[in-house]
Amino acid sequence: MASVDSAKRLVVKIGSALLVDRTTGELRSDWLHALALDVAWLKGLGADVILVSSGSIALGRGVLGLPVTELALEQSQAAAAVGQIRLARAYEEALAPHGITTAQVLVTLEDSTDRRRYLNTRATLEQLISLGVVPIVNENDTIATDEIRYGDNDRLAAQVAVTVGADQLILLSDVDGFYSANPTQDENASRYDLIKQITPRLEAMAGDAGSGLSKGGMKTKLMAAKVAMAAGCAMAICDGFTDRPLTALSNGANATWFAPQDDPQAARKRWIGAMKPKGSVTIDAGAVRALGRGKSLLPAGVTDVTADFGRGDPLTILGPDGAPLGSGLSRYTAREAKAIKGLRSDNIEEILGYKPRAALIHRDDMVL
Repeated sequence: MASVDSAKRLVVKIGSALLVDRTTGELRSDWLHALALDVAWLKGLGADVILVSSGSIALGRGVLGLPVTELALEQSQAAAAVGQIRLARAYEEALAPHGITTAQVLVTLEDSTDRRRYLNTRATLEQLISLGVVPIVNENDTIATDEIRYGDNDRLAAQVAVTVGADQLILLSDVDGFYSANPTQDENASRYDLIKQITPRLEAMAGDAGSGLSKGGMKTKLMAAKVAMAAGCAMAICDGFTDRPLTALSNGANATWFAPQDDPQAARKRWIGAMKPKGSVTIDAGAVRALGRGKSLLPAGVTDVTADFGRGDPLTILGPDGAPLGSGLSRYTAREAKAIKGLRSDNIEEILGYKPRAALIHRDDMVL
């Protein structure tokens, strides 16, 4: 089983019930400040940490005096607009004493299904992480409608883990793992310590109901686990109500771990390699040697560009003799790539009219 203190890049999902008192609608600030100690501890170990947090609607509804029942879409959006400010400020105030800068990143389902938006989200998160920032990710409930929303942050957290290539995803929950039945209703229910494969039998054990202010039940957690495991990311479900839940998990607290099927980088390469190319780029001998050393493909090494493709589309990489060398995701459109092929980076801005991206195909988006 994985160990949280060995994670290189960790996504932690935090539900509304953990952050917001169900009775008063107030922030559980003592719990949040204890969690901040965990985040600081993991950062001190050298891990990248991304938090996927619910709570904006729950906080906003308390301020607006809305009932703790299912809200109409417009009420949820209004509550989110009010609560997002408070949620972001709460995380900033909890993590700042530890010297940690936070950033709010709001996304919708469309941001992961549209490749251009997906790449923009990935690039933003990667830049924040490289600067030592802890991103606080939440669904953009202010604008999201049923057609473009995840609807629960379990699956959102799994998608974020895939997007940033995390090796661990921790779902802080109101239960300490996945059980054969609802442990509050069946005294014979048993907890699984490790799940290597999600079978129809396991799916049949999962219920639908969430608890309190949260929308996600065990079924959504299994859906998240499927996504994470396929992307090479280990996932754990553990009790979040305890003080410093990540430290408790490291010390052997009850949890269910879901084993990854591969490592994140290999899973991403396999995904890219399976895509149908939308075009191709031909490269010179110098670029071939650079790619062989693990470098990204720069515009200077490109001699020809074919087809009409968009940013984020998969391309075939051809050698000087026309033989395919691999494939990758383009960081430029076909029009831009044709305009800058063969140019050094310091000459590209004059052609495009804006500061360019360094690589036409980044090594993380390439499989040879």
